[in-house]
Amino acid sequence: MDTIQIAVAFIFLVMIVNLAWARWRPSWIFGFSALACYSIGVISTDELLSKIVNPGLATLILLLLVSVGLEKIDWLTKISRRLVSPNYSLTLLKIGGVTAFLSAFLNNTAVVAVLANGIARNGQHAASRLLIPLSYAAILGGTTTLIGTSTNLVVNSFLLDAGESGFAFFDFLTIGVLVTVAGLTVLLLSSRMLPVHEDRAPKVDEYFLEARINEDSEMIGRSVTDNKLRELESLFLVEILRSGKLITPVPPYEIIERDDVLIFSGDVKELGRLEGLEGIETFATTSGLLSSNLTEVVVLPNAPVVGRTIKHAGFRAMFDAAVVGARRGGDRLSGKLGSIRLKAGDSLLLAVGPDFSTRKNISKNFAVLNGVEIERSLSDKQSAALMGAFAAVIILAALQLIPLFKGLALLLAAIMAFGVVTGEELKRRFPYALWVIIASALVMASALDNSGLVDMLASSLHTNLAQWGPSVALVGVFLATLLMTELMTNNAAAALAFPIAYTLAGSFDVSWMPFVMAVAYGASASFMTPYGYTTNLMVQNMGGYHFGDYVRTGLPVAVAYSITVLFAIPVIFPF
Repeated sequence: MDTIQIAVAFIFLVMIVNLAWARWRPSWIFGFSALACYSIGVISTDELLSKIVNPGLATLILLLLVSVGLEKIDWLTKISRRLVSPNYSLTLLKIGGVTAFLSAFLNNTAVVAVLANGIARNGQHAASRLLIPLSYAAILGGTTTLIGTSTNLVVNSFLLDAGESGFAFFDFLTIGVLVTVAGLTVLLLSSRMLPVHEDRAPKVDEYFLEARINEDSEMIGRSVTDNKLRELESLFLVEILRSGKLITPVPPYEIIERDDVLIFSGDVKELGRLEGLEGIETFATTSGLLSSNLTEVVVLPNAPVVGRTIKHAGFRAMFDAAVVGARRGGDRLSGKLGSIRLKAGDSLLLAVGPDFSTRKNISKNFAVLNGVEIERSLSDKQSAALMGAFAAVIILAALQLIPLFKGLALLLAAIMAFGVVTGEELKRRFPYALWVIIASALVMASALDNSGLVDMLASSLHTNLAQWGPSVALVGVFLATLLMTELMTNNAAAALAFPIAYTLAGSFDVSWMPFVMAVAYGASASFMTPYGYTTNLMVQNMGGYHFGDYVRTGLPVAVAYSITVLFAIPVIFPF
């Protein structure tokens, strides 16, 4: 290996370690890695700029921006109310089928965000028995078309960058339908493994709440019982934080002292009861935000607030919001609310101010489950017109009458002209991080290729796998991509696996299509952790799921998915 190869290999290994470690945002990791390759001269300026405006990447960005308008179609909410039946198996079939179909053509994150609340509050079945199937159906349905998941478009952007013609719109359809049917069938048969949390629907009584005793409070010197803190009905005093020490459980005879922090579990709407008690206050009430509508959000993976405490995250300054309550799956939180160090998947209840919906950093940090983020203000005629226009773009692109990029660009211009979305909305929702990740991944792929490392690695793999043939190599590519997806994210896994898979196909002198398909389907196979796919993370707190719930429920689905993919790819896309 020469000096350049050693340098590129070092940059690549450091990038993989940091992605798996997940301490920094993937956009930073990919961005700095690409910049490092550019700085050592393995990538030219022209190559760098060409990656930034890659046609496949630009198409993905346009699709995500158009989805901002599609989220406002109110019939999606109406659909969610009709998916639940008294018969549980029928309910699963309806949720799975409808969600998979919608996710084939719409942004699956938006589909889950709109459907989840109606399904969780169905009143007939525990939310914990429905929300993981909702997320898995969105993942499976997304594998059926080119635009169904960002993963397919990411892989397509790599194909275009490699000088290939790219995927046709329905290249994924046959395998996608097979894996969707297999996955939903297994999910239906193994549904007994889903946890049953009868009261795990998104209710506020799951939340961790905090109040402080004022210096002049009349409660000081009196017991918990005397202060009637056991008579708050929907609020339960679980801890007292005093001089850095926790008192738990709290005995009824415990004497309240100055500056005690009282930790409650209960209905956040009952915070007004605390206001009625002399000498007690919460941050949300003193900040004047509690009169606003409460908004539930989920902390996204690698969000800037991850790893920071609620206090030091500066919610009022950054988001015009106050944290009223917090929860972490089915785990009980402990200690002072402001000292909780945020993790991906944490669910927060925010009392929001008037500027919350216009803050540009909301979508970078949170998936908003209800409240001000997802507005459905389109009339029936507007919704029909928008869906008709979107369907026309998809049909014309599928028939290759117009490029998908051109159709989406014209549609985006139209929905802006008719006021469906505003420039401010698009600016706030623009997926800057995703753009940086994919563009940087394209740069890294070129750096590995230009340095000769890809050829070296592919040659080594070919030598070791030659006696087994391309079929075993295909299985290896798929399983390696699947593993990276569970450890990182779907798009990062696709970006790392593509150059090796593409070159490996060339070393066997076979079609690249089966190998590239293995990357696309392997990168979408996130069923066993909540972190590999955004929809899994979105339903984690709503269903009160633990990590093990995904492993138990997702393992049979992942096995059925993998077997179907590995048998179907060589048949439909021969070597």
